[in-house]
Amino acid sequence: MLENTKHHKQAYMILRMTQCKDGSKEFQIVTSSGWSGARKHGFPKLLEAEAEASRAGNAEDSRVTPQNYSFSMLRADDVDGRKAYVLDVVPKKQTRYLVRRTIRVDAEDFAIMGKEGEPAKNPSFWIKSVQFAHKYEKHGFFWLAASDSSVSDARIFGPTELRINYFDYVFNEPSQETKLR
Repeated sequence: MLENTKHHKQAYMILRMTQCKDGSKEFQIVTSSGWSGARKHGFPKLLEAEAEASRAGNAEDSRVTPQNYSFSMLRADDVDGRKAYVLDVVPKKQTRYLVRRTIRVDAEDFAIMGKEGEPAKNPSFWIKSVQFAHKYEKHGFFWLAASDSSVSDARIFGPTELRINYFDYVFNEPSQETKLR
């Protein structure tokens, strides 16, 4: 859902996302409604940026790795009944795929449970600032996206909130080749 309270506008979109073997993402729009400007211009730009970031080469530029970030331990916390390490993550370069953030890492699985922050490089002249929060949940052996929220303060439109909820994950059956390993 995309919501701009200054202009009292909302848009909704439900889509199906497929994670391909190479890590790239494909999107299929199931339904959309509301603010036509967001549906015609905003959502397509968001989906294209997400697809582009997931493509081979670009994905490496956004990974949470020592090549892209410096890390420092802030504290240990309890998050949803699990022990987590809270780390300050600082990008080593200013690119559109990296962000200044705080991450929470599960102390048992060492998986990212959540992250909050802002882009290392402003995405556009028209955007004054962006703040985001991502939450992950454990599904069996995997930690998968549960929700994303962000607020972008645009020069003309003012603050606009984007909320994404992930649900109905479907896992492919392992191939015969994978089962033999």
